[in-house]
Amino acid sequence: MNLMQSLARELAVQERQIEAAVALLDSGATVPFIARYRKEVTDGLDDTQLRLLEERLSYLRELEDRRGVILASIREQNQLSAELETALLAADTKTRLEDLYLPYKPKRRTKAQIAREAGLAPLAHGLLNDPAQTPEQAATAFVNAERGVPDAKAALDGARQILMEEFAENAELLAQLREYLWDNAVLHAQGVEGKAEEGAKFRDYFDYREAFRQIPSHRALALFRGRNEGVLQLTLELGDPAAPGPDPGERRVAAHFQIRDEGRPAAAWLRETARWTWKVKLLPHLDTEIKQRLREAAEEEAIRVFAHNLRDLLLAAPAGARPTLGLDPGLRTGVKVAVVDATGKLVETATIYPHVPRNQWDASLHTLAELCRRHKVELISIGNGTASRETDRLATELMQRHPELRLHKLVVSEAGASVYSASELAAREFPEVDVSLRGAVSIARRLQDPLAELVKIEPKAIGVGQYQHDVSQTRLARMLDAVVEDCVNAVGVDVNTASVPLLARVAGLNATLARNIVEFRDANGSFRRREQLLKVARLGDKTFEQAAGFLRIANGDHPLDRSAVHPEAYPLIERILAASGRGLHEVLGNAAFLKTLEPARFTDDRFGLPTVRDILAELEKPGRDPRPEFKTAAFKDGVEKLADLQTGMVLEGVITNVANFGAFVDIGVHQDGLVHISALADRFVKDPREVVKVGQVVKVKVLEVDLKRQRVALTMKLNEAVTGAPTRPADPAQRPATRPEQRNRPKEPPFRRENQEKSAPQPSALAEAFARAQRKP
Repeated sequence: MNLMQSLARELAVQERQIEAAVALLDSGATVPFIARYRKEVTDGLDDTQLRLLEERLSYLRELEDRRGVILASIREQNQLSAELETALLAADTKTRLEDLYLPYKPKRRTKAQIAREAGLAPLAHGLLNDPAQTPEQAATAFVNAERGVPDAKAALDGARQILMEEFAENAELLAQLREYLWDNAVLHAQGVEGKAEEGAKFRDYFDYREAFRQIPSHRALALFRGRNEGVLQLTLELGDPAAPGPDPGERRVAAHFQIRDEGRPAAAWLRETARWTWKVKLLPHLDTEIKQRLREAAEEEAIRVFAHNLRDLLLAAPAGARPTLGLDPGLRTGVKVAVVDATGKLVETATIYPHVPRNQWDASLHTLAELCRRHKVELISIGNGTASRETDRLATELMQRHPELRLHKLVVSEAGASVYSASELAAREFPEVDVSLRGAVSIARRLQDPLAELVKIEPKAIGVGQYQHDVSQTRLARMLDAVVEDCVNAVGVDVNTASVPLLARVAGLNATLARNIVEFRDANGSFRRREQLLKVARLGDKTFEQAAGFLRIANGDHPLDRSAVHPEAYPLIERILAASGRGLHEVLGNAAFLKTLEPARFTDDRFGLPTVRDILAELEKPGRDPRPEFKTAAFKDGVEKLADLQTGMVLEGVITNVANFGAFVDIGVHQDGLVHISALADRFVKDPREVVKVGQVVKVKVLEVDLKRQRVALTMKLNEAVTGAPTRPADPAQRPATRPEQRNRPKEPPFRRENQEKSAPQPSALAEAFARAQRKP
């Protein structure tokens, strides 16, 4: 099977679709461009399929390159048989390829090689093929002091080394054992002696067992973090260690080479060889490999979770181009204030001290009122960090005292604001503005347009994932960069207002070209037509082709330049207008007329039905924003801290993070509550993202509050009675009962949202026990 056939089978599409997409990718086309403007060529492959194709194409090409190197190496050794060549050509993974290459791979001089040089290979193979021989008697014929074999024992030791190496390098056995361990092995975690206090957050894992294939991503990453911090020891267990006889791994090695206990003279020696092969050669290697497989699978899932959450956050509803006042809350250091105009330009800053210890409440209100009046502010954006609720109350009183200002306030996530404030980008953007005030600017702008502001922050610093610092940073960055690129291009970018970081995410552009566009704009004024982009330094025809459809000009000379219609399709629209006898101004936004057109009438060799349909849809709503309508949560008055919460209280909140075990909700008490996956809906939920997403406004009911550990358990089953579960008892025997299959398993792992100013609750035994206790019988 060739590369194109393999990709077609994996993606469950036609081979011609793969060939077309690969040709486009190889020619320099970007995924957003192919997905949006080359649907006819790929027969409708979407961005998700294309991203997977791009990733698998890279893997399979690396596989082919490695296959070529291995074939050449074995051929040079004159050991490439027809059977081996067929097996190598059929290998569909790097692991399988390396297993086949293992016996021929150049290696340091081993004991087995020394034994072969001493002429002991016939003894080893003779005993394996004919166990009726007595090992000691057979070995006497191979004693040769000159060759380093002084006696029969040395000869048998050498023969065993030869068989052990051959057994351990058998590709079929390795593949069988690898899958057997994955399906049957158990991971046993134990606390390191003397680390109980230091590793208290991992206490649920101090004596824990779970089958490898059943360990969820977040739990696996917690276990590996515990090991990396020197708190946990992780051991692979197979079968019952106390059971009599050889363990399953040893038995499978013996069975593969037909070593049977039939009372023949060499049987015991061969069984011992199989045992040593398993214990010394195979188990250590496979132990590392299986744990690595678990880690990689956990990382892939964690990266997927982060990517989904990041996509939801980036595509959150924008408040729009309205003058906004940003408040970065604080107590002793004061509340940082920044006012931005409708375009996001910073117009004024201030610092107020309404809270303890200064308590300048009235003076702060006066300052805010003057700022809002002077700059005609419409929205107040409040960061959700320390003193957020107190600052929210300040904004409420401002609105009550000055109804004539017609203000609206909202609390937004300030995740990553401090990272942006101290970044080189912020320093270039606001060289004269204090670092502490830059965060308030970011808070204001992210209400106007979350996507445009959040692209300025390194994606992993936004903090909507699980254990993001424990996964491969290269793979994480690659995935998150793809998410940001797809989101930016799905929405489109106003070329006359976009920042360099936002422009750099447009298909076909990079940081250098983005800076060139901004410099050209600053020097020559706003772009009037898309074609002017070709005058930008280093922006050629190929780049223009990739980027033009995603760059919009709101009030330019050509009405279509504000739409997602690519300039290459303008002649098609002229043909549509000519056929209809109408002008462009009569067609744009005229849904009733556009629905009367038959797309098939306007197809040709270049533009197929998918493109014509997309164009007609775009003409109906030119420049439409795919993001949802702007909505906000209304936090309950009088509920500002954990102590204000009561069991059974129904609140409105915003989903701030979604993990595999549930969702975190900001309910306005400075500590996100956890809705366990079992409490998300009145039905079975396999994936929390089926029910909720980051930024979604939801109603929740308080199940339990643990003031000591600063944790809140919530449910979205609003009709379910809440009797009030007790806090987690110290005695494990008194904890809420679990189903049999859940015993001897920890609840949820220690969880931390890194790089976030606001700490997240730890979804440990408490939160899951609360949620589980509410399940109906």
